[in-house]
Amino acid sequence: MGAGELSALRVRLNNALAVSGLTKSQLAVRAGRSRTVVYQALRDGDPAPSPATVAALAQALGLPVDEVLEQFRTATSTSTSTRADSTGEPGEAGGSVSPGENGEPVGSASTGSDGTGGVPGAGGMGNRVHNSVSGTTTVHGSLVQAGSIGALTLVQHQHAPPPPAPAPAPGGGPAWPLRIGAVPDLVTAHQPRTALREQIHRAQSAAGTVVLSQVLSGGGGVGKTQLAAALAHHAGIDGTDLVLWADATRAEEVLGTYAAAALLVQAPGAAGQDVESDARAFLNWAATTGRSWLVVLDDVTEPDALRGWWPPAGVHDGGGQVPGEDGGAGVRHRAVITTRLKGADISGGGRHVLDVSTYTAAESAAFLRERLTLADAGHLLDEAVDEIGDVLGHLPLALGYAAAWMINEDQPCAVYVEHFRDQEQKLDQVLPARGNGEAYGREVAAALLLSLDAAQAAEPVGLAAPALDLAAFLDPAGHPAEFWQTGAVRAYLARARRSGKGVRGWRGLLGRVFSSSGRAAVGPGAGREAMRLLHRYGLITTRHEDPHRAVQIHALTARAVREALSAESKGTVVRAVADALLGLWPEEDHHDMARATVLRANTDHLWPLAGDLLWQPDGHELLYQAGSSHWRNGLPTAALAYWECQVAFAERLLGAGHPDTLTARANLATSYWTAGRTREAVQLLEQVLADSDRLLGPQHPDTLTARANLATSYWTAGRTGEAIALEEQVLADRDRLLGPRHPDTLTARANLANSYRDAGRTSEAIELLEQVLADSDRLLGPQHPDTLTTRANLAASYWTAGRTGEAIEMEEQVLADSDRLLGPQHPDTLTARANLAASYRTAGRTGEAIALEEQVLADSEHLLGHQHPDTLNARANLAASYRDAGRTSEAIELLVRVLADREQLLGPQHLHTLNTRANLATSYQTAGRTREAIDLQEQVLADREHLLGPQHRDTLNTRANLATSYHGAGREGESVGLLARVVEDSRQVLGEEHPHTRDRVERLRRWREQDDTFPQPGQD
Repeated sequence: MGAGELSALRVRLNNALAVSGLTKSQLAVRAGRSRTVVYQALRDGDPAPSPATVAALAQALGLPVDEVLEQFRTATSTSTSTRADSTGEPGEAGGSVSPGENGEPVGSASTGSDGTGGVPGAGGMGNRVHNSVSGTTTVHGSLVQAGSIGALTLVQHQHAPPPPAPAPAPGGGPAWPLRIGAVPDLVTAHQPRTALREQIHRAQSAAGTVVLSQVLSGGGGVGKTQLAAALAHHAGIDGTDLVLWADATRAEEVLGTYAAAALLVQAPGAAGQDVESDARAFLNWAATTGRSWLVVLDDVTEPDALRGWWPPAGVHDGGGQVPGEDGGAGVRHRAVITTRLKGADISGGGRHVLDVSTYTAAESAAFLRERLTLADAGHLLDEAVDEIGDVLGHLPLALGYAAAWMINEDQPCAVYVEHFRDQEQKLDQVLPARGNGEAYGREVAAALLLSLDAAQAAEPVGLAAPALDLAAFLDPAGHPAEFWQTGAVRAYLARARRSGKGVRGWRGLLGRVFSSSGRAAVGPGAGREAMRLLHRYGLITTRHEDPHRAVQIHALTARAVREALSAESKGTVVRAVADALLGLWPEEDHHDMARATVLRANTDHLWPLAGDLLWQPDGHELLYQAGSSHWRNGLPTAALAYWECQVAFAERLLGAGHPDTLTARANLATSYWTAGRTREAVQLLEQVLADSDRLLGPQHPDTLTARANLATSYWTAGRTGEAIALEEQVLADRDRLLGPRHPDTLTARANLANSYRDAGRTSEAIELLEQVLADSDRLLGPQHPDTLTTRANLAASYWTAGRTGEAIEMEEQVLADSDRLLGPQHPDTLTARANLAASYRTAGRTGEAIALEEQVLADSEHLLGHQHPDTLNARANLAASYRDAGRTSEAIELLVRVLADREQLLGPQHLHTLNTRANLATSYQTAGRTREAIDLQEQVLADREHLLGPQHRDTLNTRANLATSYHGAGREGESVGLLARVVEDSRQVLGEEHPHTRDRVERLRRWREQDDTFPQPGQD
């Protein structure tokens, strides 16, 4: 691809945008594209947009479309492929078209509304297509107050001087055993950490050297020193001849302790005149003695300074012992090193590195119970004891401080959890070091960030602190390592380096200021280098088990960092994190479901911490991406909670009439629909349309979108006549304002066709869809995904019109094309396969239908999970085919499972739950379990009358099915009266010529004539 030509085209589009006065969000609406697609199309460095996107942007900006497309073709003439955009054109709502209760469709393939408020079609595997309304939404959450790490009080470990030499033993030799240095006491309620101790002992048993050197590596406060102290105390009990404990924060401390030890063990050459000479004498003694020893170097911070001063890797005592002769069980010489560092410089020289993490949940709870009980404060234990471990990330240091606070304040666990979650409180207030009764003494924030000074001074210089700022706003459960390779991270780090002190004006804990002024520019790999630097200094951790959560930060470390940020710096950091997360999002969630799930979790962690910052100056695109991801992944409850927050903040910050507020309310309406709260969805969309009409004018693009969304909601609620009136108005306006072949116009035409089909006006629906297909075929090509979608919708209309052969032929073509172009497990391919299976079932080709549906169910379970809405749809469709094949018990088993899942996930009165209950009733009727069928149908009828109204098409279906069950149970009088009511309502709602009306009229006639040929279950 000619990068220069493509850049020139983007310059032309951006200049036209500047002249137009539109925002990019408004341009997205006018062009019928998502905001993400428009942003990427205009931004250098992103993949080339599709020709359809270029044409839509040119038309929306008033540029000559043919000329712009020619420029685009020139720019991409050497490109082998381009990235497809989401066009927002007609899509299949629904997935499979499956027979509903007694033969009436639960749902059909259909196009959707335009707009973020677009509502999924009735039933099936997909959603109605929606083109989002331009604008922003707002979020809310806890506000984190600013602070200054530089103001923290640092309390150093206090190490006693080496003890006086013991009295000489008889004969003048050392008085064995010797204890040199101050081994810390074990804290109250010390946990044995069985799993870690087992790792240490396994390493000891497998040791292939006479000297076992182990490095206990982990972040601040995880209990490395306590673990080493336990080993030292145990060595003393076991009779080890020499236990030496040295503070290793500075090499001078280590050498001083070695020198003192040399005199006490009477090492040859130790004269007490020169520290280094005596220290060397001690190491020589340790490498040749037959005495057992344990050397602990606690808190190594500068491995390079200890080069040449590590404990010996081997011992030659002349006693004939060779490495490994006892299988490791008889190791008598041992070195233990604790450090926050990770890397090659601590793992050389035969040293074995063991990662020390936090307590397990069980260890956290055991510590708190034991600590409080020993303090005669057992009455403070309550049901929140396990929750304390969760909120503190099971950090041993923090748990000790929390227990001390509860004891001192005489407050129970539940009160402490509430106290900790108060974001107005700083860490040192909720985890005070004072009064804890132990010897550690260091404030928790200082303990967590102690190694940051050294990291900030290490290469790449000046990037550790700003990189840690970014990590502090990410999910502690993990984020992808690719985050650190994004352009947003690199740009942020470059600004930090140019400033010479990091974005927040970093001052080290010891008062040093780190300047990087004049240093080299940040290179492409700087983000990853900074991430690895943080890992090396124990400020974050990396792992390889889950690539999507490869990088983690402890929640308390993150909180300590956030508390040190100024308000100005916080805004810069938050926007950089949001930009980076957005850049990682897959073009479609199904391309990488695991990645999308992790990014959604990180966004849900970010926006409450960000407060208003992601809405200044307008809503960040990440918020929209995450919000729609909740819908796409079948999370209706989470989507509803998310958009309720956005609406509340938009109304508070921007006002009820602001376009961004209207957008948030439209999104909330969609969430109401997916949660089964149809009436609230309709009411909210009616308000959005009224406000848009008043504030923006009746023909503004946003107003047209709001009208289309409301039409879709009417259609879903069974108010087909009102839906058609609105959709006819939308189509007329878009045809006049945008032209007959604009993507939004094609969407409007397809939506109207679906409503015509539902109203029984099948021939008109087919005429419109054939026009849409011809336009899509000509403009986009016969194998474009949107063209395939239109062809699938037309096939559904052929099916409704009884043209089953044509429907099957077209659906077989769609499936073959989707399989070849998109892949066999693409969601659109699964939808095409389900639609074809439904048509096979209708045509009596039940065996073929079952084979396809079993494949769809297996793929859905593998790709989406067992409880995803699309998986539940696939399971219900397979149950319908099993029932038609006479495999009634298998059908009932599947439907019982689907009903339980939908009641759990969606609630007992969600529309999809009612559909499943009605289908289960039909299967009961088929199996001769008439009483159970009638009980379920009466329950469904009462719920549908309450939720949808007495004349909704689904309510009419249920009433007709119940009439059939009454008649089969010999309750002829009730059945005839009930069906007569259904016929009257069908004539009024659907019209005399609708197929359902005609069928019901004929059935009522037969019943009244006492015809013995009654309709079988599943007919209506």
